[in-house]
Amino acid sequence: MSDKPTPINHPAVNRRTFVANTAKATGLLMLAPLVNRASGFIKADETYTVGQIMDLFIKQVPGGVKATTVDTLKSGSRDLVVTGIVTAMFATIDVIRKAIELGANFIIVHEPTFYNHLDDTSWLQNDDIYRYKADLLKKHNIAIWRNHDYIHTIVPDGVTDGVLDQLEWKKYADKTIPNILSIPQTSLREMVGYVKGKLGIEMVRYIGDPSQPCSHVLFMPGAAGGQRQIQSIAKIKPDVMICGEISEWETAEYVRDARAKGDKTALVVLGHIASEDAGSEFMLNWVRKNVPSVKAARVKPGNSLSFM
Repeated sequence: MSDKPTPINHPAVNRRTFVANTAKATGLLMLAPLVNRASGFIKADETYTVGQIMDLFIKQVPGGVKATTVDTLKSGSRDLVVTGIVTAMFATIDVIRKAIELGANFIIVHEPTFYNHLDDTSWLQNDDIYRYKADLLKKHNIAIWRNHDYIHTIVPDGVTDGVLDQLEWKKYADKTIPNILSIPQTSLREMVGYVKGKLGIEMVRYIGDPSQPCSHVLFMPGAAGGQRQIQSIAKIKPDVMICGEISEWETAEYVRDARAKGDKTALVVLGHIASEDAGSEFMLNWVRKNVPSVKAARVKPGNSLSFM
């Protein structure tokens, strides 16, 4: 793929270009429809700024604007008129290039852009990887908004909802706490095989007896932290906890000791990206519903790590 695609502000990049390019792009889902079921045909000239879309999402979150949050713009301006939206787990350089190719100038991500939770770049100013990425964003006038705290606060939690939808497990979720599921009884081996197939995971790490029965499931995507994971296991007593990632000296050791004591709780570690990537599908569907006149696509960054 060329590092010099057509700039997003070039006259040739319009809605038609975005549609055509998206149709041939790989790893993307369908574009937002031109028809709003509630109001009929959308006006072709209806536009939004980055800030308007951010504010519209935040308005739907219980409690509204957070005083302290990592959900800030990582590049670009609130006043930028949006030509197209890409939703993704990470704004990798390849995701940014895909957005440029599509004529999209607004990327909504779930995780950091610059390699640390706060996106603090003071320590990266002389780093050539950071400079390349920052310059690419500036050159093509692309805004990146991290939607982490807000999407986890909206009801239902957008990430959990997206992943359970992909797993086709929403019907098994507790109506009050969707992270607790009662699935039809199966073996740990069969459950892991099902999850791997649905989420496109090559391998998982686990603790447990592959033949043990599983029905009562605790699902904690992402990196909830050892204390929260351990306290949740102790309270809920699941047959298995499925999570994104762990600190190996915390949750894994707790589960190992629990099993040595006689408990039957198993642990399945999917990987952070695999456990939360479907939240980008939730975000894509939100864009389709709330700003249907803006073209949108989901780009999957894939796993950063491979298995040998």
